[in-house]
Amino acid sequence: MTDVLGWRKVFAVIAPSTNTVVEPEMAAMRPVGVTNHYRDIYVENPTALSDKDFVAGTDKIGAALQDALRTARTCAPDYLVMGVSAISFVGGRAGGDDFIRQVEDAVGVRASVGSRSVVAALEAYGNIRRVAFVSPYYPSANAQVRRYLQDSGFDVVRDVPLQCSSWLDIGRQTPERLVQVLRELDGDDVDAIVQVGTNLSMARLAPWAELFLGKPVIAINTATYWHALRANGITDPIEGFGRLLTHM
Repeated sequence: MTDVLGWRKVFAVIAPSTNTVVEPEMAAMRPVGVTNHYRDIYVENPTALSDKDFVAGTDKIGAALQDALRTARTCAPDYLVMGVSAISFVGGRAGGDDFIRQVEDAVGVRASVGSRSVVAALEAYGNIRRVAFVSPYYPSANAQVRRYLQDSGFDVVRDVPLQCSSWLDIGRQTPERLVQVLRELDGDDVDAIVQVGTNLSMARLAPWAELFLGKPVIAINTATYWHALRANGITDPIEGFGRLLTHM
């Protein structure tokens, strides 16, 4: 039998419990007949983060992931959408591929993960080799993102780690601050700009940034949800989130 509301697909969406952005952003992208079922990774909100603290915090998220995946299985999802990104970049492309295998094996369905989805989005735009990126992370985590993108064939020209003071602080970064950072990252030596960190809200800002920068700006939540829809053969144009969801 088919789910009454998710008659096309039932998605389980996984994100940290402190994440206030993934659920509303992905809900706004949801087409008719697809349902999103949010399952959180329990995590406390640390304060006064340092580089070392950030790495330790992401390790805790990774350790708590299995409980969230176990909960996700109970709604019998057709597909898994990972709304947590830092741990998906660890270990470069090989580490990211191993992470995908682990989450898919745990739930028994295929998954869209931030790291792979961002690369797929860059490839969908075409003719992109030189990229810059912004994250809410600290330098050690940015180094993992850089490695993943380089392993995937891209030249990372520069990056900005916002070094947010807590997990909740990530969701409090304003559009004005993000526009400032995008301008800092931009240049004639950059073909596209990427935003990672799923609690950093850029899904609505990215298409407008593409207009004033004149190049692709890829928000990780948009890329991940787009990847999930396309992996399931769903191509409905969704307005308000840029070319990925309308033309690709």
